[in-house]
Amino acid sequence: MDFSLSEEHVMAQQMVRDFAQREIYPTIKEWDRKQQPHPRVLPRMAELGILGINIPVRYGGQGFDYLTLALVCEELERVDTSLRVVMSVHMGLNSMALLQWGTEAQKQRFLVPQARGEKIAAFALTEPDAGSDPVSMRATARREGDVYVLNGEKMWISLATKADHILVFAKTDPGALPAHKGISAFMITRDMKGVTTGDIHGKLGVRAGSTGWVAMQDVEVPAENRIGEEGEGFYVAMSCLDNGRYTVGAGAVGLIRACLEDSIKYSLERHTFGRPIGEHQLIKQKIAYMQQWYDAARLLILRAGWMKNEGERNTRETAVAKWFATDMSVKAALEAIQVHGAYGFSDEYDVERYLRNAKGAVIYEGASEIQQLIQADYALGFREDRPLRCELPAYDADFWQDEE
Repeated sequence: MDFSLSEEHVMAQQMVRDFAQREIYPTIKEWDRKQQPHPRVLPRMAELGILGINIPVRYGGQGFDYLTLALVCEELERVDTSLRVVMSVHMGLNSMALLQWGTEAQKQRFLVPQARGEKIAAFALTEPDAGSDPVSMRATARREGDVYVLNGEKMWISLATKADHILVFAKTDPGALPAHKGISAFMITRDMKGVTTGDIHGKLGVRAGSTGWVAMQDVEVPAENRIGEEGEGFYVAMSCLDNGRYTVGAGAVGLIRACLEDSIKYSLERHTFGRPIGEHQLIKQKIAYMQQWYDAARLLILRAGWMKNEGERNTRETAVAKWFATDMSVKAALEAIQVHGAYGFSDEYDVERYLRNAKGAVIYEGASEIQQLIQADYALGFREDRPLRCELPAYDADFWQDEE
């Protein structure tokens, strides 16, 4: 297992770092206060190829591997969580699902324009009364000839009002036993008749991110838009969450790094009792813990990325990486605020925003409590990874970079 970064990894990481630091960071606080997405994020990410960073070139992407995706997410969240959320949703929860489950026709129709950044993608699983228990969803999809008629509402959907393509989940067989086999997945477009979307404001964090709802009223979706077979929607969703959790965990690594770097800078500049506060032992302790959390979280994410590159199932490893990294990002943000003292309690410094943003990640993509249950079930032997009909393909440089 070799975690050293290649020249290509470093190049991609530096490109994204330059974009985020130079173009977005100087004004991100302003957009966070406005509770509006930064207007340059989506178009510039598209122009730079970030929205297809680890999609094969033949499908419109840049042909980098899964480790590159983690590095990109770390750099984006180092500046603001709203930037990483774009990758989690557009890439982790949607585009990678098409790479894994889509037919060739679906890849050409949906994945290619998404990877090129011509179309923005979203993922709609959560409902007002169905979050950690997706099987309790109420959205339905009724087959009528060559179309499915979808009805229902989805809530807490990132990019809901920005996306062109939305991967939605609905019950095609509400009476199925077991219940999870009654769910199917569909790709809808936001301009379909009967689809309405709206934004949610007043969030604690990720205020510069787009979060909303999707309502479907008698939406006629062509059967050719079904992703996977009928009744496979639950498996599609869970594989999507494997990839989404990977990006969320990788982003949390960037947030921990932000807390660490900002705290180091402040500790060397701020003086009390005639010396930099960084010389005080309890400040050193906080810095040391943040460094430890960053190193451990990054290694867990790199392991999950290596397994993805190798084509190995990584549900457990990704879950523990997401759980640890997001939990530690909250702790790092709390410590960073403490290091900054009263200034950390105001929005003059970034650390208060880091805390607000960090709190969301221990809830979405599987709350920390869900991650704990997953790890316990693996340890106790109550859970094991079974092969899916479609597995996320292992990274093959020749295939990924072949223009066909």
